[in-house]
Amino acid sequence: MARLLIALFVLLMATPAQAQPQMPAVPAVEVTKEKLAEIEVAQKPVYAVPERVLIGAHVNDILEVDLRNHSYRLDLYVWFRWRNPEFKPWETAEFMNAFDPADHVRTVLYDKPQEMPDGSLYMVIRQQGMFSTKFPLQQYPFDQQKLVAAMEDSVSDTTALVYLADRSESAPLTLGRDVSLPGFNVGTPVLNIISFAYPTRFGDVSDKEGANYARANFVVPVARPWLAMSTKIFLPVILVVFCASLVFFVHPAYVEGRLGVVITALLTLVALQLTTANSLPDVAYLLLTDKIYILCYLFIIAALMQVVRSSVKVHAGELNGVQRSDRQMLWGLVFMMLAGIAVIWAGTFF
Repeated sequence: MARLLIALFVLLMATPAQAQPQMPAVPAVEVTKEKLAEIEVAQKPVYAVPERVLIGAHVNDILEVDLRNHSYRLDLYVWFRWRNPEFKPWETAEFMNAFDPADHVRTVLYDKPQEMPDGSLYMVIRQQGMFSTKFPLQQYPFDQQKLVAAMEDSVSDTTALVYLADRSESAPLTLGRDVSLPGFNVGTPVLNIISFAYPTRFGDVSDKEGANYARANFVVPVARPWLAMSTKIFLPVILVVFCASLVFFVHPAYVEGRLGVVITALLTLVALQLTTANSLPDVAYLLLTDKIYILCYLFIIAALMQVVRSSVKVHAGELNGVQRSDRQMLWGLVFMMLAGIAVIWAGTFF
């Protein structure tokens, strides 16, 4: 029995083990930045023709304009019409000049895109919030401003999606009939669509040249009424200068009274300028009002110098020719004012 067990053990040990299949060796591949870029490009969807999204907007209201902060609050509806169901342009639309993005409220009017009779898809959003544009104020108070809401697709560039103005309406951008803006006359709104290029790739190594993005600018032009603004701002200035000019008709012997009139006019003019600039932003250039005030300062300072000069002659007993000198100075200052206003006006508007 023992010999039988030993023989069985030897037989089992002598049986060759079943050969295990061996996997072929795979050579190691170095993953470089260029390879990663090729993989990213391959993963991006390629469109033979960019999706054309028809857009339009209706400005429901202009709630406020804050010149000091270069901002304004708009309430507008924006609609989209397109055909490819892969796109969701109402979700990827981004307003690029939002003053305070956290303050913006976007309301989507439908739960899902609506199918139109022509087979296109349709969606409407309502956007409410503050927008910002740097206001040019060189011509203040006769400036004309543009209230802009700049919308751009935040995902697809122009190779995949482009904006087109919806010409099915009478105008792609309309204004509510009851829209009014105190202190401004509201003009006809305009929709401008451009291809906007950024000077950066935003770190995307798969983009060799950078991409262009479709941008829609909803523009509402506003302008100040000339007559009303001239009356409010320049009428007090004219009165101050007129009162200062009356000093030349006061007898040169009343030196204290003449000095009091001119100095009071100077202080009043300074107060008027500070009041006017209180609602305006700090800018690095002179406004039209600043140039007019500087011209008025020169007028009053010249009048003050003439009063001092006349007082010296009066105290020296030289009364001959003092009044005639005052009249000549007055006409010279009037000519200086008119010529200065003409030069300022031409340099500002032409």
